[in-house]
Amino acid sequence: MSSSLTPPTVSNETAGDGVECSNASWTFGGTTPQHFDSHVSKSVPHYKDGHSIVLSLSDFFVKHDSTCYELGSSTGTLTRQLALRHCSSTNWVGIDLEPAMTLKANDHLCAPKQDNVSFITDDILTFPFAKSDLIVAYYTIQFVHPRARQLLIDRIYESLNWGGAFIMFEKVRGPDARFQDILNSLYIDYKLDQGYSADEILAKSRSLKGVLEPFSTSGNIDMLSRSGFKDITSVFKYICFEGFFCIK
Repeated sequence: MSSSLTPPTVSNETAGDGVECSNASWTFGGTTPQHFDSHVSKSVPHYKDGHSIVLSLSDFFVKHDSTCYELGSSTGTLTRQLALRHCSSTNWVGIDLEPAMTLKANDHLCAPKQDNVSFITDDILTFPFAKSDLIVAYYTIQFVHPRARQLLIDRIYESLNWGGAFIMFEKVRGPDARFQDILNSLYIDYKLDQGYSADEILAKSRSLKGVLEPFSTSGNIDMLSRSGFKDITSVFKYICFEGFFCIK
């Protein structure tokens, strides 16, 4: 008797806001760039408030001749705001691995044209950073595989000028199983309040398996400390989302 195995069917679901996804294969390509700004501002609590914190912190570190980076710049919203806030002689570089994100970010530069901003498609794990005064990773490092994360933070520390800053916003895990269950429940309630259906919330969660790997607060601080950062504080905290502010 012979038998054959039929491969499982991969079905696309929706995470809401027109963003398609499938099990354990979340991507920032596909339909995501088209709907990214509306989706992320709803699914990440106080997303724009976090931008405001980064903008205010940048005033303490950006000089007239500074080079500054945003890692995982997506559609470029934060990088453009930073460039508009500071003088035109500063150099702003947004780096994203997804070409469609870079394309959309560059399209937004057309009005108004910002000559001191560039968006490039590259891998932040291997990109040759110049010496810089500010590096921002806004909900980006959580998507870097844990085996490569420490090496990336080490490179970020080395690329900063003395007195420069690294600002990292991340989704974080609870310090133990009980706290994690509670935080996860609160976040689900938040997404329901934003109008997402139970099916959309489940589809997004399933798609992020093996892609989004948050560390706990202490895990992030330990990683930052190992790279060389000694001055680390939290500048934002809401449920399972946190902003870390580090000075070299």
